[in-house]
Amino acid sequence: MSSKRPAHHDHAPHDHAPHDVPHDHAPHDRTPRDPAPPPPGGVLWTLAGDIRGLMMLPAAFTLQVAHPAVGAGVDEHSVFRTDPWGRGERSLRSVQLWVYGGEAAAAEGRRLRALHATISGTDTRGRRYHALTPAHYAWVHATGFPVYHHAARYLIRPLTEAQERQLYAEWLQVGRILGIRDRDMPPTIEEFWPYYRRMLAEEVEATAVARELVAADGPLPPFDRGPLPARLLLRALWPVVVPAFARVRRFLTVGLMPPDAREAIGLEWTDAQERRLRRFGRVVRLVVPALPERLRYLPLARRARRRHREQLRLTRAARPGR
Repeated sequence: MSSKRPAHHDHAPHDHAPHDVPHDHAPHDRTPRDPAPPPPGGVLWTLAGDIRGLMMLPAAFTLQVAHPAVGAGVDEHSVFRTDPWGRGERSLRSVQLWVYGGEAAAAEGRRLRALHATISGTDTRGRRYHALTPAHYAWVHATGFPVYHHAARYLIRPLTEAQERQLYAEWLQVGRILGIRDRDMPPTIEEFWPYYRRMLAEEVEATAVARELVAADGPLPPFDRGPLPARLLLRALWPVVVPAFARVRRFLTVGLMPPDAREAIGLEWTDAQERRLRRFGRVVRLVVPALPERLRYLPLARRARRRHREQLRLTRAARPGR
């Protein structure tokens, strides 16, 4: 297969969101064997839709592309340089569908695999790769778990042992939605951490894309989402805004990455930065829980939470004796 980039596609791992799946409705191509998304009320149900999850995603994506094959695929096939805001929006919606999409979750997983089916090339070590090679595809998914596990300590609260186990079980469930076979992911949390450390030691490196994602001085197109007046104002202010935005992005990307992953990529992190991150986390933990639901949760998560509450209300109302 060719490693040339298709002119009209954006094929970065987990980089697409559907344009044809109606909001909150099941697609017509669901099969009886479709894996279900994680359960309402679980750890991912709380984490994935919370706005604090937005701060965690850049660290996870940077750790993904620090793998030579994944970094090469993104370098050659993604539009993250020319359309970073659109790419981020599509990726975020895709992630939300895995958790809150109901019967649309499995359709999104199948769509992602189909979109990755033609991506191949040569990685930074001269090895041939394909995006759906099980080890590569599993790594892309696996990276989110240690990042969520680490970042929650700062932005939400440290996970208990039971929550950690539940989060990993739910992470495996999302992997099934994405078409990752059980044998391609460590089946238990006890087996995950040795796998993760081995990947850091043997595969992870400071790829070109990883370096770009943590650069504080790289080019960044103006934000192009939202109402037109806001976009025009932001475009005018962009030369002033972008340096501060880039510094904050780097700070959170590096700080919310697990220290061993940070070290494997060669990212510097000082004691002073750690103290600032802890202070920032204390503020976030105070402010975000006090926000109303419409500001605290992303749209798909809000709708899913509302549906779940309504289902619980109807179930209670239908019980005998009420």
